[in-house]
Amino acid sequence: MNILFIMFDQLRFDYLSCAGHPHLETPHIDRLAQRGVRFTNAYVQSPICGAARMSCYTGRYVSSHGAQWNNSPLRVGEWTMGDHLRKAGMGCWLIGKTHMSADSEGMARLGLSPDSVIGARQAECGFDVWIRDDGLWAEGPDGFYDQKRSPYNEYLKSKGYAGHNPWHDFANAGLEGEEMASGWFMANARKAANINEEDSETPWLTTKTIEFIEQAQGPWCAHVSYIKPHWPYIVPALYHDMYGPDHVLPAVKDPAERDDPHPVYGAFMGNAIGQAFSREEVRQAAIPAYMGLIKQCDDQMGRLFQYLEDTGRMQDTMIVITSDHGDYLGDHWLGEKDLFHDPSVKVPMIVYDPRRAADATRGTTCDALVENIDLLPTFVEAAGGEVADHILEGRALTPWLHGRAPEKWREYAVSEYDYSGTPMSVKLGIAPRDARLFMITDGRWKFMHAEGGLPPMLFDLRNDPQELHDLGRSADHGAVIDLMYARLGQWGRRMSQRLTRSDAQIISGRGASRGKGILLGVYEADDVPADLTQKYRGKPPI
Repeated sequence: MNILFIMFDQLRFDYLSCAGHPHLETPHIDRLAQRGVRFTNAYVQSPICGAARMSCYTGRYVSSHGAQWNNSPLRVGEWTMGDHLRKAGMGCWLIGKTHMSADSEGMARLGLSPDSVIGARQAECGFDVWIRDDGLWAEGPDGFYDQKRSPYNEYLKSKGYAGHNPWHDFANAGLEGEEMASGWFMANARKAANINEEDSETPWLTTKTIEFIEQAQGPWCAHVSYIKPHWPYIVPALYHDMYGPDHVLPAVKDPAERDDPHPVYGAFMGNAIGQAFSREEVRQAAIPAYMGLIKQCDDQMGRLFQYLEDTGRMQDTMIVITSDHGDYLGDHWLGEKDLFHDPSVKVPMIVYDPRRAADATRGTTCDALVENIDLLPTFVEAAGGEVADHILEGRALTPWLHGRAPEKWREYAVSEYDYSGTPMSVKLGIAPRDARLFMITDGRWKFMHAEGGLPPMLFDLRNDPQELHDLGRSADHGAVIDLMYARLGQWGRRMSQRLTRSDAQIISGRGASRGKGILLGVYEADDVPADLTQKYRGKPPI
């Protein structure tokens, strides 16, 4: 079996028609859900691109792998998806984005050349690269945000798009008369991107995916990682005017949220993004474009899935659709992601398993608490490998896919966020080591702990499912807060760094030192079996 691991960037869990969006139609993703299982309570391990992806690619929590922010290098030697799958006999390829930065200092310390196979994999998050393009070719007075070469820019140049950065000038900008109307300015979101639709980012990556599959020798895992519907919020015609003000759902927010908010929450509401998305004119401009980007993504899924059907690959390929985080879009007076309300930390997750064992669950939903780190052990099992559970901190979803309730499934999901690199930590006067947040949810309650002597946040998901009323400073909820802190302590005491020896190795090695002549606590030779002392008896050598 092969694995097609599709990740969209910044796709909200509820912006699919199969998830209940009243205006956005995504028939191709819906059809995949009808052939698989849609997990309704899937959480990322950090609501920020880089950290969330590193957790997904390592199967480990953020505080375990340590790459806690965008462009924070993943340390050399960390086990990755490619390492686990290649050990199981499956190739592992990247097509698109990772947001991974290489630990160049660590590679140099160990003498790993980026030109070697091992070095290249260390520099690319463990993947073999079919094509990598992180899709954020912003340019300012200090140069490009991303210093790597852009294959997509090179493609656009080959198609006749002028300039050194057609990613911005055409794919992510419209026209105002003869002038560029940059997608960075959300007032331009209603305009069509100045590019032929078939040349825009999402169709381009779909073409690259089909090219990979056409030549692939199995078994393989292909991580197809789309940049969209991530901002800039601008989309080519015909998608730019498919949706309008009548399709923009009211923001989920309450004036009471601004009344003495949690300090971290208040700081994020007060940043430029939060202030922008608190304005209805911004939402009315950006959200229809965001929906158009999703519609384009779904249409490309239709193209990709039809190719798989036509070539017979639908019968031997597991397909996963998920996201690295969501998008507030003005909910809770916020934009972007970063905090732990559902629009940010909860993501879509659909798994289609072609094996006969999954027939009983086709077209079903699963409400269990799952995490994106559960995908990698699922892939290892699909590849026929053994899950290294002393390394991988997620749990395989295979039982849910095959209609079996697993034993002792998790009681709570966890997410972490290190905001030390943001202006909000400076505004709050929080030291970098203390600018950390931890979320725990058990489906009934959602709890957030903030380091630095700050109070917690708490939401009653049964009576306040939209998370509008923070109970973190409520004297009436002390018992719940104590329970959540106990769970946070339990989670914090997990065995997360003993990576070089499994439990099985430890168990099999118990007492092995006696067979190697280490006889501690022995008074006389006859106190232990004779075979253990044979090297210690008899005449000494002459």
